Amino acid sequence: MNLLEAIVLGIVQGLTEFLPVSSTAHLRIVPAFLGWNDPGAAFTAVTQIGTLIAVFVYFWKDIVSLFTAFLRSVVALKPFGTKESSMAWWILFGTIPIGIFGLLFKDLIETEFRSLTVIALSLIILALLLTLAEKVGKRRRTLSQMTLLDTQLIGLAQAVALIPGASRSGTTITAGLLLDLNREDAARFSFLLSIPAITLSGLYQLYQLRSLLAGELGAALLVAVVVSGVVGYLSIGFLLRYLRSHSTWLFIIYRIILGAGILLMISMDFVKP
Repeated sequence: MNLLEAIVLGIVQGLTEFLPVSSTAHLRIVPAFLGWNDPGAAFTAVTQIGTLIAVFVYFWKDIVSLFTAFLRSVVALKPFGTKESSMAWWILFGTIPIGIFGLLFKDLIETEFRSLTVIALSLIILALLLTLAEKVGKRRRTLSQMTLLDTQLIGLAQAVALIPGASRSGTTITAGLLLDLNREDAARFSFLLSIPAITLSGLYQLYQLRSLLAGELGAALLVAVVVSGVVGYLSIGFLLRYLRSHSTWLFIIYRIILGAGILLMISMDFVKP
C-alpha cells in the first residue's frame, strides 16, 4: 500500500465511520472499483483508531463525566447510583455482544463476509430496517430516559455491524429510533457505545500487525489513522447537526442505490463478487 492509497482510504474511513452507510463496506468497495487490493479487515480495524480519537476529542466532556462517574461508582460499590454511572456501566454491558460475536465469527468476518455480494445485500437490508425505524419510531425519548434494556438491545444491534455493509452507526441508530429515541440522541449514544468496541478491535489488530509496522505498511497505517481522525471529527459534527432537523432518508436512498449498483456491476462482471 502506498501513501496515496492510505490517504484515500483514511478519507473514506473518516467520512463513513459515523454516517449510517458502513465504513467497512466502503473500504472494501472503493479499492475494488479503483483496482487496488482489498486492505483487509485488520487495516480497517486499525484505521478506526483515528475515528476513535475523533470521538474522544468531540465528546471529551461527556467521556470525562462518564468515566469519573464510573470510578466513583466502583469506589462506592454503587454501580447504578447515578444516571451517569448507570450510563457508563450500560455502555460496558452493551459492548459484550459485539465482543462475543466478534470472537465467534472472526474468521468469517475477515473472509466470506467481505464478499461484495454480502456487502450489497447488507446495505439494502439495513436501509429497509432504517426505513421501518423512521416510520414507526416516535422520536420522543432522550438519553436521560434510556434504560438498561434499551442499551442492551442497541448493543445487540451493534453486533450485527460485524457484517460489512450493515454499519455500526446504522444498526445502532436504527435500534435507537425503534426504541423511540430522537435522532440526535440515537446518534450520540451510537458514538459513545462505539468507544470500547473500536478501542479493543483496533488495539488487537494493531498487535496482530506489529511485525509489519516498521516497514511501508506502518507508515501507510499512520497516515490513514491521522487522516481518518481529522475527517471523522468533521463527520461527527456534520451528522449531529444534520439529524437535528433532517431524517435519515438521504442515507437510506444512498444505501439502496449503492447496494443495487454493486449487485448490477457484479452481474455484469465489472467487479468480482
